[in-house]
Amino acid sequence: MEEGYQNRTAFIKGAKDIAKEVKRQASKKVGRSVDRVTDEYSKRSYSRFEEDDDDYPTQGSQDGGYYRGDSQAANDDEGGHSDSTEGHDEDDEIYEGEYQGIPRAESGKGSLAGGPGSVRAGGQEFTDIGVSEAERRKDQEELAQQYETILQECGHGKFQWTLYFVLGLALMADGVEIFVVGFVLPSAEKDMCLSEPNKSMLGLIVYFGMMVGAFLWGALADRIGRRQSLLISLSINSIFSFFSSFVQGYSTFLFCRLLSGVGIGGSIPIVFSYYSEFLSQEKRGEHLSWLCMFWMIGGIYASAMAWAIIPHYGWSFQMGSAYQFHSWRVFVLVCAFPSVAAIAALSAMPESPRFYLENGKHDEGWMILKQVHDTNMRAKGHPEKVFSVTTIKTVKQMDELTDIGTDTPMWQRYRMKIISLSQQIRNNILACFSPEYKRRTFMLMAVWFTMSFSYYGLTVWFPDMIKYIQKQEYESRTKTFTKERVEHVTFNFTLENQVHLEGHYFNDKFLNLKMKSMVFEDSVFEECYFEDITSIHTVFRNCTFVASLFYNTDLFKYRFVNCKLLNSTFIHNKEGCMLDFSDDFNNAYMIYFVNFLGTLAVLPGNIVSALLMDKIGRLRMLAGSSVISCVSCFFLMFGNSESGMIALLCLFGGISIASWNALDVITVELYPSDKRTTAFGFLNALCKLAAVLGISIFQSFVGITKAVPIIFAAGALAAGSFLATKLPETRGQVLQ
Repeated sequence: MEEGYQNRTAFIKGAKDIAKEVKRQASKKVGRSVDRVTDEYSKRSYSRFEEDDDDYPTQGSQDGGYYRGDSQAANDDEGGHSDSTEGHDEDDEIYEGEYQGIPRAESGKGSLAGGPGSVRAGGQEFTDIGVSEAERRKDQEELAQQYETILQECGHGKFQWTLYFVLGLALMADGVEIFVVGFVLPSAEKDMCLSEPNKSMLGLIVYFGMMVGAFLWGALADRIGRRQSLLISLSINSIFSFFSSFVQGYSTFLFCRLLSGVGIGGSIPIVFSYYSEFLSQEKRGEHLSWLCMFWMIGGIYASAMAWAIIPHYGWSFQMGSAYQFHSWRVFVLVCAFPSVAAIAALSAMPESPRFYLENGKHDEGWMILKQVHDTNMRAKGHPEKVFSVTTIKTVKQMDELTDIGTDTPMWQRYRMKIISLSQQIRNNILACFSPEYKRRTFMLMAVWFTMSFSYYGLTVWFPDMIKYIQKQEYESRTKTFTKERVEHVTFNFTLENQVHLEGHYFNDKFLNLKMKSMVFEDSVFEECYFEDITSIHTVFRNCTFVASLFYNTDLFKYRFVNCKLLNSTFIHNKEGCMLDFSDDFNNAYMIYFVNFLGTLAVLPGNIVSALLMDKIGRLRMLAGSSVISCVSCFFLMFGNSESGMIALLCLFGGISIASWNALDVITVELYPSDKRTTAFGFLNALCKLAAVLGISIFQSFVGITKAVPIIFAAGALAAGSFLATKLPETRGQVLQ
């Protein structure tokens, strides 16, 4: 009896499955019919979307309607079809095969079975791909027009301003990352005993990380989504920024800063692309320029925190000589806060609806656009306004997924997914160099490279020149003592900025003192006693030590150049590099103050570019600002003092920021949505490579000549401004 009941149950279940399959096939046919009607509708002018609300019922009744005017027709149309809901039945069940690239039943069983249909399918393969690509491009053009109209209906209000501040935190984190290593380097080099090559590598490692990150996350954002990619990249940045504040060794610190740079590298290409897809054409240029201000705020935040934390050297502790946690590590930890705050805020924001629509997810995109509309309308005091859009054009999807099968091991599934994703990213990158986009890509590469080479090269060269001027002034006050003889004297005070030549010291004591910028050359120390010595920029050259004792000092072997040590003893040498913060107190404040002023100086340029971007156009803003920056480079010849160099730094930064804002906007607008972050990420990676080259080349001329850096910077800016005029103007165009 029980067996019969089970058979009957299985029979009924099978009958239900067959009925659902029949109904699903019928709904597909109805859906395709609706799609054909929708395509005919989309060919017409989109100007009717801008008419009064009273016209909507007529429009809806004629075409089946994107809008709610013909509500009865919209409600009665049970065959309403979209790519994202295909495969659903009344019980909201999803057929697994629809999302695994399995050919549909009507696509030709012969090709699967190896029958006659397989020959016909093989012969039509390339034709089908070409037709699908043409249909996809047509869908993208229609979507761009309709999407612009929908954004007009949604308006600009609370939602966009909320997203503005959320994405601003991510951009602020990028600005902070640029300054972190530069601020901690003077302290970290002593804490970690860094040589000159190691200091240079630590200064450049962040740019290498950001170069990799911009390319990686930019490409992924076009495949897995803007929001998800940004969350992952910011999480990596936060984690390794946190670790870098605690690690002790140079190699591990370098590794953490590298991965921190890889994480934050995705912020710029994703943030601008993400935000642009919520902005209508008349708001896009202005508000993307306002968004750039957060990069400036990041620099101000880093300067202020360095100013407030690093000189407070009491904020430190140590566990013996093995583990030391100085105030500069507290600063590194604080600099991770913007990234953490961005992650928390971004978790409450939705994905870009344009990304969903480009990937055939109609319902998800529609829901987000409705959320934007309702949020703005409620904030404006019109909660009764209804989102009138019912159907949005989605882009035809290419068959990119394969049926992996349920019996495949998990590791092989992930391997196949990674291979598939890598292939899609590769195709997307190659598409940026296709005949349609090749010219603009190469032109933008040249503009990005020249601007980055000159800007980053000069902004690092300025502080180095200020340090060089300070060093020259300091050396001009050096006191020189020649052939002095000192016997039975106790030195217990600071010795600073002195040169002692051919001196003779007999039975002298050097107790609990600091030696800064001291040089002893061709001198003799006989029966001398050194205890509790801390030295900075101190060297003994061609000296002889006879029967001398060194107790608890940091006078290591590299302090003695070509010296003779006869019957001399070293006891309890200090381990590591001892920090003497008080010696560099004034210099530290000067570094932070200069960077603070240089960052703050871009505020006027940001405001001007935001107000004029949509009025004079992107190209005029880009080329004009580049030309003025080029001219301002020649004023650098007159910077012979600290105050003069600081003023020129502020002038150059305030002018050049308008070029960067215009370049960010035009890069966003020159590529379609499915390639936008890929192209932006590639160009931003090239920007970081140019920054590394510019910094390395310009630093090599510090103290040698001003002419070469000035000529390089002016020439690069002139070439960039000329090439910028060859780019197409994007003002007033819909977002592709």
